[in-house]
Amino acid sequence: MLSQKQPTSGLNIVYPPDQAQTTSDRIFVIGNVAGDGELRLNGRPVNRSQTGNFAPSIPLAMGSNRLSLRYQGTGKTLSANLQVERVPAYPLPPTSLGFNLLYPPESITRQLGENVCLRAIATPGSEVQVVVGSQAIPLPAQPNYLQLPPNAAVLTASNQSIPTPGNYQGCGTFAQAIADQPVIYQIRQNAQKISQTAPGKITIAPPSTIAVITLEQAIARTGPGSDYSRLTPLPQGTQALVTGREGNWLRLDYGGWVERQAVRLSQGNTVPQSLVRSLSTRTKPGWTELVIPLQVPVPISISQSDRYFDLTLYNVTAQTDTILANGDPIVQRLDWQQIAPYQVRYRLTLKSNQQWGYQVRYQGNDLILALRHPPQNLNSTTILLDPGHGSKADLGARGGTGYPEKDATLSLAKLLAPELQSQGIKVIFTRTGDQDILPSDRAQQIERLQPTLALSLHYNALPDQGDPENTAGIGMFWYHSQSHGLAQYLHDYLTTKLQRPSYGVFWNNLALTRPTVAPSVLLELGFMTHPQEFEWIIDPKAQAQLAKTLAAAVVDWLKVAIN
Repeated sequence: MLSQKQPTSGLNIVYPPDQAQTTSDRIFVIGNVAGDGELRLNGRPVNRSQTGNFAPSIPLAMGSNRLSLRYQGTGKTLSANLQVERVPAYPLPPTSLGFNLLYPPESITRQLGENVCLRAIATPGSEVQVVVGSQAIPLPAQPNYLQLPPNAAVLTASNQSIPTPGNYQGCGTFAQAIADQPVIYQIRQNAQKISQTAPGKITIAPPSTIAVITLEQAIARTGPGSDYSRLTPLPQGTQALVTGREGNWLRLDYGGWVERQAVRLSQGNTVPQSLVRSLSTRTKPGWTELVIPLQVPVPISISQSDRYFDLTLYNVTAQTDTILANGDPIVQRLDWQQIAPYQVRYRLTLKSNQQWGYQVRYQGNDLILALRHPPQNLNSTTILLDPGHGSKADLGARGGTGYPEKDATLSLAKLLAPELQSQGIKVIFTRTGDQDILPSDRAQQIERLQPTLALSLHYNALPDQGDPENTAGIGMFWYHSQSHGLAQYLHDYLTTKLQRPSYGVFWNNLALTRPTVAPSVLLELGFMTHPQEFEWIIDPKAQAQLAKTLAAAVVDWLKVAIN
């Protein structure tokens, strides 16, 4: 069934599965039933496409919900029943006196004198405090506390904060060192009092450990977990003082957090610092390299804009008097500024608005920033095509008949490749068959193969709170500034030339938009979940036209960007 593009003879339910669980206040039903009869969901008529695809959305009550579908046609009655359970999207306060969530969930380490904030979800209308050793910290109620929506909520125009009851929070400092101290929460209401110990313990101590990055690129984040925002990765060899811990995450002195497995630890209680003196650029085939000699590898961050490339070094002090950067094919000027104590920014003003990729590494104690040169012409370009998903383990989205995204993306890639090759462009694939390749492995292919452009081909779907009957169109996703112009151009070209609806152009932290070595864009070329757009996706003539138009868009963009 999953390989069929055409409808089956029965009532085909693709999503949700029976006994599904969701935190959304609604869910949609994706499926297909052919014929001229009437389909109803919980007694309400359901709209269908010409070939019988449907995607109605239905509200859910908290707890168990019964979804009943019934098709009545000439001489044919079909039915299906599903159970869907809605669970809370976030912890709720208990109905009786007590706690439902205590911080920290894992043991933490903070510095002497640092403000430590503790929080709990507890019975509203109570008095709450936390006791750590001999110190008590009151936790006032937070009546206006707002629960933030998930990041994906912006994809369904539902990113509104939600007031939530029962939140208590308070902060305090510790003047004396403590080690693995239990965190005891106390709640009182009327004459009743209850105590409960948090899962994690607290250690307050001066810094005593140096972290050295051992991975080729260690992902740094704004907080202790993968749900926190991603910062510029730290190159192998970077050294920093560990100033805090939370579970398996380490806070480094410049503010970023990394996982324990990404570093080697050694004893030390001072921040690894360096002076910066002379620096220079050098040209290699296809690249310009900025070389910054340092006394020790320090943390960095990178920011791009249309004509600027900014490299910030932390834990450094400038003694720079001499810079060699002349006659370079892409760098117009190199400037520096000590923007804060122990923080220096290097700004490369570029000769072109379009940046073609970069890499950064430590070579001993020298920081090497490599900026890629533009291709000379179309015949010197290579485009990597990444057909999204693959294999029985990763179907991707599915349309009403069960036809999977992984087949649609591979079919499009094979139509697109010869259109590009006819213009003298070399094409490489991340997969040419039904292989199961992780997103991280696809991204590593981009970094290793160094194409001129990387296009990850996808067809879209929505989270449960979406409205698939009314959500269609072409969308683009980018992450690094060097990819934004390409994403916007492809979106505008396809929606105009093909007269397709627009879903939008999104900045998004996705594995296939993160490679730095080339402009990398993830394309969502229509919604598998939209009944009518799905028919366009599985129409061979329509997809051949999409491939031809997409190739023309890429070629046009390249011609302008190269010149």
